[in-house]
Amino acid sequence: SLPAKLINGGIAGLIGVTCVFPIDLAKTRLQNQQNGQRMYSSMSDCLIKTIRSEGYFGMYRGAAVNLTLVTPEKAIKLAANDFFRHHLSKDGKKLTLLREMLAGCGAGTCQVIVTTPMEMLKIQLQDAGRIAAQKKLMAAQAQLSSSAAGTAEPVVETRTTATQITRELLRSKGIAGLYKGLGATLLRDVPFSIVYFPLFANLNKLGQKDPSVKAPFYVSFLSGCVAGSTAAVAVNPCDVIKTRLQSLQRGVNEDTYSGILDCTKKIWQKEGPTAFFKGAYCRALVIAPLFGIAQVVYFIGIAEFLLDMLPKHRA
Repeated sequence: SLPAKLINGGIAGLIGVTCVFPIDLAKTRLQNQQNGQRMYSSMSDCLIKTIRSEGYFGMYRGAAVNLTLVTPEKAIKLAANDFFRHHLSKDGKKLTLLREMLAGCGAGTCQVIVTTPMEMLKIQLQDAGRIAAQKKLMAAQAQLSSSAAGTAEPVVETRTTATQITRELLRSKGIAGLYKGLGATLLRDVPFSIVYFPLFANLNKLGQKDPSVKAPFYVSFLSGCVAGSTAAVAVNPCDVIKTRLQSLQRGVNEDTYSGILDCTKKIWQKEGPTAFFKGAYCRALVIAPLFGIAQVVYFIGIAEFLLDMLPKHRA
């Protein structure tokens, strides 16, 4: 049933995001840093420096936004894919690869309604620590090079919340402010779903002894991991562009971008083609367990169990 699908998708998203959010934070910070202003050399370096400067919970900056919106986002994505697969199938026959890709395309298009504002707010909160650390470093260097006797005033990071960012965007730009980078989000999520869902479905079928029986949970988990990491790396260039376009604040001497083509051109010219794969391994590490967990929860059907228990409990 649709309510069960939505509940399953939501539970799957909550569990997955909680497990992998620190890696996602490292991905965002690695993707946003530009040549000449590098604060982190790798994922582990980023996480270690984050813990030292912002504490353990610094790794979960922006997690509240993700946990709040990931439930409808994952629910829409998984339920929409099932909806399109059902309506594209003919008399219950096996879907062709093209129809599986069309179903994935529909799911990816539907999810951006929630994904774009969620990513927009999350990126601001995740990247705030990097910008603050960069400003402190620049201030320290300026102080050392200065011949002045007095000490420079320390740079104090102003902590902002998702609510404050939302209010400011709505006040200054209206609802369109929350949907900045919508085109880049579509450019990432639609190809991701086109690759992910058919690949997962076919890998999962390999573990089914009988077409009418669900595959074992470990098959669904491994299928979700493989399909998720493959799709994540394939669309990483689009994710880098999306992250750059959605960042409202820039570090010292960092470029600003007017659109997808301008962003692509500047990254290619100033940072080289390898810059489009910044954070790719982080993204694979995030997406693999996230979708592995999501598919296990979704296919086990926790929601069906809970919904079945309600009448018995009432009785």
